[in-house]
Amino acid sequence: MSLEKVLSISGKPGLYKLITQTRGGFVAESLMDNKRISVNMQNNVSVLSEIAIYTLAEEVPLKDVLGKIRAKENGQPTSVKPKDSKDKLEEYFFDVLPDYDEDRVYASDIKKVLQWYNLLQKHDMLDTLDVVDDDKASQEEE
Repeated sequence: MSLEKVLSISGKPGLYKLITQTRGGFVAESLMDNKRISVNMQNNVSVLSEIAIYTLAEEVPLKDVLGKIRAKENGQPTSVKPKDSKDKLEEYFFDVLPDYDEDRVYASDIKKVLQWYNLLQKHDMLDTLDVVDDDKASQEEE
């Protein structure tokens, strides 16, 4: 499953998998406990494929950041826990994305990215990052 089907719903913990659309919203399944919920259009919902991290030069898509974390951790859970100190989180993120904008990327954002990475890693959903990168690389070669 690609990141186009993975959602973050404001006010709800964790990530959700898009199951189906309904007339007034959609049905999503939690990756944490596999419970299905109905989400209406008033909820603030973000699709992971459309999230980007600010750097000093540009915005880097979340899938690229997750790919860098995956490469750093060799596909394992993060060595830093999301509940670690602000300094430890920022130091770790600086290793992953050296030119991230420290003024616009907060410790809470880093914490969220690490939680999302660990959840996607736990569900073996990080393999989709390679598929997208391979498609992108083959398009660039042509």
